[in-house]
This record gives sequence, structure tokens and C-alpha cells, in this order.
Amino acid sequence: MKVYVGNLPFSFRDEQLKALFAEHGEVSEAKIITDKFSGRSKGFGFVTFENDENAKKAIKAINGKEIEGRELKVNEAKPMEDRPPRRDFNRRRF
Repeated sequence: MKVYVGNLPFSFRDEQLKALFAEHGEVSEAKIITDKFSGRSKGFGFVTFENDENAKKAIKAINGKEIEGRELKVNEAKPMEDRPPRRDFNRRRF
């Protein structure tokens, strides 16, 4: 099961995210989403658990927990929605 983690401190790294959730079960992946240009954290990430029950326990235990003054928002991740292609702003029409 994949878990969404929002309102993360911008200083948080993948390893810290994995360690936080590993207390509740085996984590196969932990990834903080970053801006592709600056490399700066966007303040959210995803954690993938091997076992759905452990994921549900982690959601209950960590949702609302405060880290570095920020209250984490944790829930089951939803599938990414299809989005229309982005417009290429480099090819403006005048």
C-alpha cells in the first residue's frame, strides 16, 4: 500500500521519512517529492509498505504527529489523475 505524507518539513530527506515509517512495518520505498528545477522539497512525499495492515497502523499512528513544528497529514495515497498536456510556453503565438 502506498501512503501519502503531507506538510513535511522542507529539511526532511528520503532516509528520514523511511525511518519514521519503518517503526510501523517494512517499508519498500520512501520518496519526498522535489521541484525538478530547484531540487527543493515540495513538502510532501510517499511511503510504500509491503503490508497493508502495517500501512494502516502507520497512518493512524503518524497522522497529526508534529515534526519540526509541522503537523503531518497522512492517508492512503490516491491514484494520480490524468491531466491534460501542459502548454509549451516557449512557443508563444503573437
